[in-house]
Amino acid sequence: MSDYRGRFAPSPTGRLHFGSLVAAVASFARARTCSGAWLVRIEDLDPPRERPGAAQAMIQDLAHFGMHSDEPVLYQSGRDSAYREALNRLRDQGDLFPCGCARKDLKGHRVYPGTCEGGLPPGRSERSLRVRVRGTVSFTDAVQGPVTEVLADTTGAFIVRRADGLTAYQLAVVVDDHFQEITEVVRGSDLLDSTCRQIYLQTLLDLPRLDYVHLPIATGPGGEKLSKQTNAQPVDPQNPLPALVNAWRFLGQRAPTGTIATVDQFWARALPLWRLENIPRVREMQP
Repeated sequence: MSDYRGRFAPSPTGRLHFGSLVAAVASFARARTCSGAWLVRIEDLDPPRERPGAAQAMIQDLAHFGMHSDEPVLYQSGRDSAYREALNRLRDQGDLFPCGCARKDLKGHRVYPGTCEGGLPPGRSERSLRVRVRGTVSFTDAVQGPVTEVLADTTGAFIVRRADGLTAYQLAVVVDDHFQEITEVVRGSDLLDSTCRQIYLQTLLDLPRLDYVHLPIATGPGGEKLSKQTNAQPVDPQNPLPALVNAWRFLGQRAPTGTIATVDQFWARALPLWRLENIPRVREMQP
């Protein structure tokens, strides 16, 4: 077993669909061909969006596709104390400030205008916590290539604790990737825009940088991302091979030949064919 550690981190908002299957397959294949560990983390930080039973159903679906977490599944809903610790550190360092802006206050602003960065304006009380941004963040994605971002120009100070008191995705994922000792993140390119913010938080918290692989995302006929929000149909875990082969080909990989009767046979023949360099660089594709 190498030092490589990868993960698949879905939100429990529904059953496994083709778009999420692609991310699971790529992260699993990458971990296995690097002789590393593959972990599953359930990002259940947004109760209003979650569906009862969805997390367990997704874990069962993954098993039908031959993918099992090498360690106990981590649930973000049980990680609040770790997030508070990170927030306290950022606060003590002077990297956070309270924001009293509601969404309606920021309508028309693509970048946070700094309304509360110098102090809460009269008549406003704290709603969320934002992190101050400065400097340039650069990294090289294994598929998408070099990325450089000046956060002050693209997002401005961004939220790390939401108005409802929940930890924002950007901070939670950084804290949990470090906790699980993840070395490389393999996920859809719809999250590429989040990566510089996450690297910035890694720097503020003095955490090691990770490697990144951002995959093309599967889209519908109208160009919309396949997701629960766009009513993407779940894959059939009782007949997993067709979807598994389609996901493999979607990732630009050469499919194994010959008769394949089980998912174990698929993985045994497919993994030796895995080539990271064959993943399409485009950010959106129809399956």
